[in-house]
Amino acid sequence: MATDTARKPAASRPAAHARARRTRGSLGPFGVLSHLALLVWAILIVGPILWTFLASFKTNTEIFGDAITLPASFGWDAWGRAWEKAHIGQYMLNTVFVVACSTAGTMLLGSMAAYVLARYTFPGNRAIYFLFVSGMTFPVFLALVPLFFVVKNLGLIDTHLGVILVYIAYSLPFTVFFLSAFFKTLPTSVAEAAMMDGCSHTRTFFQIMVPMAKPGLVSITIFNILGQWNQYLLPIVLLSGNVEDKWLITQGVANISTSAGYEADWPGLFAALSMAIIPVMIVYIIFQRQIQSGLTSGAVK
Repeated sequence: MATDTARKPAASRPAAHARARRTRGSLGPFGVLSHLALLVWAILIVGPILWTFLASFKTNTEIFGDAITLPASFGWDAWGRAWEKAHIGQYMLNTVFVVACSTAGTMLLGSMAAYVLARYTFPGNRAIYFLFVSGMTFPVFLALVPLFFVVKNLGLIDTHLGVILVYIAYSLPFTVFFLSAFFKTLPTSVAEAAMMDGCSHTRTFFQIMVPMAKPGLVSITIFNILGQWNQYLLPIVLLSGNVEDKWLITQGVANISTSAGYEADWPGLFAALSMAIIPVMIVYIIFQRQIQSGLTSGAVK
């Protein structure tokens, strides 16, 4: 009897697991609605991107004809015109250089500032933090004119260095806001043990705290890359038409859009748009798991 009694829970385990799987697999009405909403949202996002990519292989007649048909042939003529004639290749290289430098500067300065504000107590700590955070509430449109004269007085107008410094300044508020909350979630015992072992504050930060904060650093780095890559207002103010060889990719695409009304090279325009979209899409696809883990890690203490 003892053996039969011991066997009953084991025999009921498969049924319990099956019920649990059915419970997890079943969707309630809210689950069905949420999945439908996500499906509609995915179609709204993927549809225009896919159409833009396919339109780069069409002719003007096909683009203004039946918009949902496939191209008659997949030729790369429009991509070649956008790369060479419209100088999208040069603009993309300029953008890669500017975004790489500005993102590196933003992450270096932002992470150090966020770490100090999150882990050290000193007079004015909260005031400095709120000054950083208040930068997120300041619209960029209000600062365009004074920003132009400030950069001009520094002798950095029409230079990539001027754009890099402005990008860093505008990216720091959100970077400090995000990373300061993330650094607060890291255990203090590790930093205290490192200090007891003789590590300086600088060594503790770079060799111990930065590796521990890698998920948050990766997440905010991707956000900064996406925001700076797609920036249009700041480059058009800081890089005038006299230095077309220093333009960024958003300026190049806008220039094609302006001239397309006269030259009617719409496939070249969509090819340039595809070139601007594909790099950031690849970056996001590669690091999407790190972005998600960084956001969830910063939200749970």
